[in-house]
Amino acid sequence: MTRHRERPRTGGRPVLAVLMALGTLAGAALTGAAPAGAAQQATAIAPGVTYEEFDLPAAKGVTHAHVLRVDLRDPRVRLGLLHPGAVAARAPVSRLADAQGAVAGVNGDFFNISEAQHPGVEATGASVGPAIAGGRALKAAVPDGQRFGPALPPGTSTEDVFGVGADRRARLDGLALDGSVRTPRGRLPLGGLNQYALPVGSVGAFTSDWGGASRVRATCGTDTDRAAPCSADTYEVTVRGGRVVSASGTPGSGPITPGTTVLVGREAGARLLRELSPGEPVRVRHRLVASASRVPYRFALGGYPVLADGLPLPGLDDRTAAVRTAVGIADGGRRVLLLALDGAPAHRTGLTVAEVAETLRDLGAADGFSLDGGGSTTLVARAPGATGAAVRNHPSGGAERPVPNGIGVFSGPDVRA
Repeated sequence: MTRHRERPRTGGRPVLAVLMALGTLAGAALTGAAPAGAAQQATAIAPGVTYEEFDLPAAKGVTHAHVLRVDLRDPRVRLGLLHPGAVAARAPVSRLADAQGAVAGVNGDFFNISEAQHPGVEATGASVGPAIAGGRALKAAVPDGQRFGPALPPGTSTEDVFGVGADRRARLDGLALDGSVRTPRGRLPLGGLNQYALPVGSVGAFTSDWGGASRVRATCGTDTDRAAPCSADTYEVTVRGGRVVSASGTPGSGPITPGTTVLVGREAGARLLRELSPGEPVRVRHRLVASASRVPYRFALGGYPVLADGLPLPGLDDRTAAVRTAVGIADGGRRVLLLALDGAPAHRTGLTVAEVAETLRDLGAADGFSLDGGGSTTLVARAPGATGAAVRNHPSGGAERPVPNGIGVFSGPDVRA
């Protein structure tokens, strides 16, 4: 399917009157003209960026929605990855936005939040899916069975991403890892890049982008069972300057020096790494390959699609309502809307995933993507003249939850995305 082509909405589907009014308002705001009496419903955050909030009737009760509308046709506006500088690290969205100079943003991908099934193993805080920042691949996706979050809709995977290409158009796509480890004995396939979980029997690469968290978690669970025991057959090799400099029978921890790659193997991957000796030449290669777009991505992060070409994906959960964060794509990828629900007690019933897809469509999106929700759901925006971004919704946990990444909205000639 065409991942970023907007499709006209068909008749016969219920469209909430309040959403129709807000859609008209937002469209007018993006063209510089707002209808009479709309000032209290939409606020200009920056050129090409508006913020709205409104009540949203749903099956489980009225919830409250917060929406950022971003016009990528404006050359002063762009989207980028909010992240704390390491894959295995977390920080509140407001802090990430302020540190990177974003005028607004929302939380991003699901992540390794707990490890109750593996006593003695620390959660890494690393995200589930791929991540690209400033055109550089930070990490690849964990196996489907190792993800945190609700069940994936049929036909989707942890490799699914929302991203913006070098052409400044937003898209839904998939990013797969293509990598190898070349040794004097041949070429080994690379099974992971800065991931908290590696496929069974594989070798994964960890770089300075990972941070200082322990790499033990990467060898726990299986491709289909996140709670399965940690592997007892592991090995780790450190490569610097194209040669093996050290090895260990168990994965280590601590910061990785720039220019150094730590290879972690489990089962068959561990046995292959044990064949390497100090001083032997090793070349590690990796990249993320898009399944649909030929345009390089400047920014991308994981989640899962819920709306494609104007139609909700089949098999979406229509029973479990929750506080959620999502992103919609309109106008062929030229406009983006960021949706975050309110976690205040009066509105905490939220939406089902199926209702999220319908809401994104009713707001004008052709494609939609679900991000982490619950206590992670956060939307921040900087008031005109303010020096920092303020939290606009009420996080359901009572305060911002530290998260591994998010979508940042950047505006101005000195954008740092």
